[in-house]
Amino acid sequence: MIRPQHLRDLLLAAGSHPQGRPHLSAASALVRVGGLLYVVADDELHLGIFAATGEDPGQLLRLFAGELPQDKAERKALKPDLEALALLPAMSGFAHGALLALGSGSKANRQVAVLLALGEGGQVEGAPRLCDLAALYQPLHAHFADLNIEGAFLLGEQFVLLQRGNQGQSSNAQIRYAWPQLQAWLLGERAEPPQPLAIQAVALGELAGVALGFTDGAALADGRWLFSAAAEDTTDSYSDGACLGTVIGLVEADGQVRRLAELQGHWKVEGIALAEDGRLLLVTDADDPQTAASLLSIDLSLPR
Repeated sequence: MIRPQHLRDLLLAAGSHPQGRPHLSAASALVRVGGLLYVVADDELHLGIFAATGEDPGQLLRLFAGELPQDKAERKALKPDLEALALLPAMSGFAHGALLALGSGSKANRQVAVLLALGEGGQVEGAPRLCDLAALYQPLHAHFADLNIEGAFLLGEQFVLLQRGNQGQSSNAQIRYAWPQLQAWLLGERAEPPQPLAIQAVALGELAGVALGFTDGAALADGRWLFSAAAEDTTDSYSDGACLGTVIGLVEADGQVRRLAELQGHWKVEGIALAEDGRLLLVTDADDPQTAASLLSIDLSLPR
């Protein structure tokens, strides 16, 4: 068991939240680009932007028009539920790469993605571009009784989505696409989305008697990838449950799964990214709008 270092809470600059919240409360995915941390929160219409170091409060970048209700149940029903965030390489119209935030797909209104162009310094430039994911997710709904996409990353020439399992009938899985084909569809150069190259179930086991479910993933340069998985006591993708803890793991290039670390405490880690110095950065979701998400780090020695 490893004790994570609490770096700071994800506090926001005064006046940046449309409803006056002083913090980001439901961090759901994390990407580092140079000295910037990008965080999607599953109960917001904005992207959080924070410095990778220091204590300065973050800013919000609007992704969707409108406002979400203050009431927790109403907010949950209407939110776009962005749960995954991927860093994309340079491509046509995006000379310095892009960010892609994806909805979970667990409900009809959660099948949307946002494409954001990056500038030379890693900052977001230009207006968000919305992408309807219904056609991409349709075959996945046929495969999974309870679709819940929680992670996304580029792994070589393949784009990987992570399906999160739960205590019910839904299992964890990695879904792989040919990146050139998916890229062409995202850019409007291809009419129909590609079919998955593979849908592979991934056995993660349990923690404290509760099934572990993927919450995020991060690619390594050698073809392996890291993941976070939380033991949340819920039987479906919509309802929240008590979190019994989080495990950090590694998937080898041949698909072998290794548990690397169980985190001390009942942290619900929902986003991971490698720091510049090799540490693993983590962001949390307490499932409580009054509780700030935390930025944590761990030193992770990867097996060769």
